[in-house]
Amino acid sequence: MGWQIALYALLIVISLIYIYPFLVQLGTSFKTDAEAASNPVSLIPQVWSTAAYERLFLRSDFPVWFRNSAIVTISVTILRVFFVSLAGYALARLNFRGRGVVFAAVIAVMAVPSVVLLIPRFLVINQLGIYDSYAGMILPLLVDAAGVFIMKNFFESIPVSVEEQARIDGAGTFRIFWSVVLPMARPALITIIILSFQGSWNELSHFIVSTQSPELTTLTKGVAGLASGQLSQGTQYPLKLAAALIMTIPVAVLFFIFQRRIMNASQGAVKE
Repeated sequence: MGWQIALYALLIVISLIYIYPFLVQLGTSFKTDAEAASNPVSLIPQVWSTAAYERLFLRSDFPVWFRNSAIVTISVTILRVFFVSLAGYALARLNFRGRGVVFAAVIAVMAVPSVVLLIPRFLVINQLGIYDSYAGMILPLLVDAAGVFIMKNFFESIPVSVEEQARIDGAGTFRIFWSVVLPMARPALITIIILSFQGSWNELSHFIVSTQSPELTTLTKGVAGLASGQLSQGTQYPLKLAAALIMTIPVAVLFFIFQRRIMNASQGAVKE
């Protein structure tokens, strides 16, 4: 009994250490500039102020940044889930020449650091004529090697007999994929949704090489500019932390919505 109490106490301490910076971020975003500079790690402001949020939404391009990030993230998430599911199913179930080579190439891409691909990506985007456009921001992010790998492994865990029964009933390959197999892959789909949303929402390097217009600035580029003092002089801790706090909210909301489904990913498994 004593060791359990000690373990729980240790976990509570670790949790507090982990969450404390987020609480500081929340509290500091409501401080005045002077208080944030003099006492940056206090949790409760002496004088509550919404000046940082008013400046972000009323006297900056922050709404434009948020809109661009939302457009890109939603588009990438929806289309990536569709494309990686198709690719994963093809690698798991369809017999075609070179399937092993294609899968090996997918694994190889996962081992390549993304920063190595920045210059080739810029050259391709520029050559296709989609530089500095939504197309240049979205199209290169539509397929993810890790997502293809996850979906392939999950589809291989689904019994072939399920598909054979649908094929006997006259269903074609795409109908089997869309109506039979894909609904059974809900746990993997939720994982891909979360990873795609988080990855595209927090993406920075790709947007640096694919756009230059202020009208296409995303939250990551904008907040990075804030950190370098783009909007004003001085520390401006409330302004910077308010922007960072707003940026974390969509990802946190998405995780809390789907966390129960992730935890219950084993439900609905089919046994032969």
